[in-house]
Amino acid sequence: MSEFTVVDLLRHGEPDGGQKFRGSVDDPLNVRGWEQMRTAVGNYREWEVIISSPLIRCAAFAHELAERLDRPLKIVQAFSEIGFGVWEGRSVAEVHETDPLALGQFWRDPITYPIPGGEPVVDFDRRINLAWTALLEEYRGRHVLLVTHGGVIRMVLRQLLEIPMQRIWRMEAPFASLSRMRVHRDPESEPHLVFHNGRLA
Repeated sequence: MSEFTVVDLLRHGEPDGGQKFRGSVDDPLNVRGWEQMRTAVGNYREWEVIISSPLIRCAAFAHELAERLDRPLKIVQAFSEIGFGVWEGRSVAEVHETDPLALGQFWRDPITYPIPGGEPVVDFDRRINLAWTALLEEYRGRHVLLVTHGGVIRMVLRQLLEIPMQRIWRMEAPFASLSRMRVHRDPESEPHLVFHNGRLA
């Protein structure tokens, strides 16, 4: 067993309908989205296990990849995207047109100005922290691929780098982007962000 747990986080590719506040809206990948994700992973085979959000824009590709690589696949509900409440299914441009003040406040301070009907950011952060801690415990010393969402990736980065929660939207996580975290088995050691929105060697 390795001294390090290595987790690669892969955001889903472009879904039907393009860029929008999707949250729990279960749109499938479009043709471009499939191509983005297949290109992102290429012929890389180093993962020992694949974990995925249950939403189809993540899980469909995770199933395909797990079958191709003959790796175990685990679907984890807790790695679903944050719920965007009344904005779900709407583009940023639409929300900006109808409610620019609320959108601007949410970008600047999502704790003080949550989305009406949405999942509070502090609850989302707690959910991801619990799921991430469980992942590191279960797969200690292994190399894992987590297929998930932009919000989840931002929260993992936030926790790893101790970024204030009000600053999470300053980080970009494009479709099919890859980030790598390396965590030592010794809890006293500092975790490391190896790369963000990078490429597999």
